Amino acid sequence: MLTVGDLLPSFSLTGVRSEDTDSAFVTVSDTDYRGRWLVLFTWPKDFTFVCPTEIGAFGEAYPQFKDLDADVLGVSTDNEYVHLAWRQANPLLTGLPFPMAADLRRDLTTALGVLDRNEGVALRATFIIDPEGVIRHVSVNDLDTGRNVNEVVRTLAACQAGGLTACNWVPGQSLLEG
Repeated sequence: MLTVGDLLPSFSLTGVRSEDTDSAFVTVSDTDYRGRWLVLFTWPKDFTFVCPTEIGAFGEAYPQFKDLDADVLGVSTDNEYVHLAWRQANPLLTGLPFPMAADLRRDLTTALGVLDRNEGVALRATFIIDPEGVIRHVSVNDLDTGRNVNEVVRTLAACQAGGLTACNWVPGQSLLEG
């Protein structure tokens, strides 16, 4: 699995950016995010139970990510048509402000090292990538365990803080002196 200090691998995937069939599909690539912070997260399968709660939470927190000058990209191994149908069917996913990318060939999830060996789907992984494409944070949960999006926002802010952040640090608190 890639870790802190590694470079985000190159990728080009089809993403779903809306529920409108005529304008839903867009190509997303690593170069789209260069020069900006990126929160890239993966989930196992569309039309499941834990996944929409997480994806919806990323959507709700999107204004906080934008306040931190970060983009968000979600990725799973389902195809773009399944993503579109799920966005259209699930109220938690309607109006998401970021693309849901399809890694059908599993190139990106394999390169990141987050493809579950037994199930052949992405684990619940979160990567925070800096503007130079360097991974600054990684967390991975088991297939059954949802992540805490508020902690992702806090961790992004800590990565951007420019100094030492104490345990449970939150934006606005002082940095530690080293």
